[in-house]
Amino acid sequence: MSGRWAANSGMKSFIKAVPLLGAATAKVSRWPLVSRLRNLKFQGSASFWEGVYQKGETSGPGSYGRLAVFKAEILNKFVREKAVNSVIEFGCGDGAQLELATYPKYVGVDVSTTSVKRCSSLFEGDLTKRFYCAGDLPKDLGRSDLALSLDVVYHLVENSVFEMYMRRLFDFSERYVIVYASNYDGFTPAAHVRHRRFTNWIEKNEPGWRTDGFIPNRYPFDPHRPEETSHADFYFFARNGQ
Repeated sequence: MSGRWAANSGMKSFIKAVPLLGAATAKVSRWPLVSRLRNLKFQGSASFWEGVYQKGETSGPGSYGRLAVFKAEILNKFVREKAVNSVIEFGCGDGAQLELATYPKYVGVDVSTTSVKRCSSLFEGDLTKRFYCAGDLPKDLGRSDLALSLDVVYHLVENSVFEMYMRRLFDFSERYVIVYASNYDGFTPAAHVRHRRFTNWIEKNEPGWRTDGFIPNRYPFDPHRPEETSHADFYFFARNGQ
């Protein structure tokens, strides 16, 4: 995790994936991340996920299998139809979702140093992709056509973290923002999961943007199939004038 973001901004989280939410977490202890979280003292999202990546584990089921394929279909179609040339993603995780993407240019950002190193190694030699720790973004990076937040918002458990993340998400986009997340307020038994009605924040704080679409999840959450379903849906936003 980048020291500057964590120390200066209190940014303890913006990690993506793992649709093991709400009371359903009690029913899915077979998923190793959840069972381990229950047995360890939770010290913040960034610390937890950095430990996960250091052990060689993954971003979770949301970045694999049919959920990953669904997300890739929606995103690749959007990039193609909107002639998006550049994408920045806040919360790139382990890079598994990115392997299904067809983006002309891509910047991946994460608070986990291990995550950034893993992605850099995974896509070594691919000059269309760059990866940075959250506190180490180049000053001259500029805006991308599209900013992505995939399975991240419900991991922003601290209010200050949520505020900073959302502002960055919109500040770094020139044309579009896509958020794939749940959109209601609610705490959960899992310390690293907190649902937020993030669209209220956008309406209040981003007057230069408008809602530009919604796609419900093809596999809505089913407590009997928590690793293959999700609470998240797609929310699309466009800068006024687009």
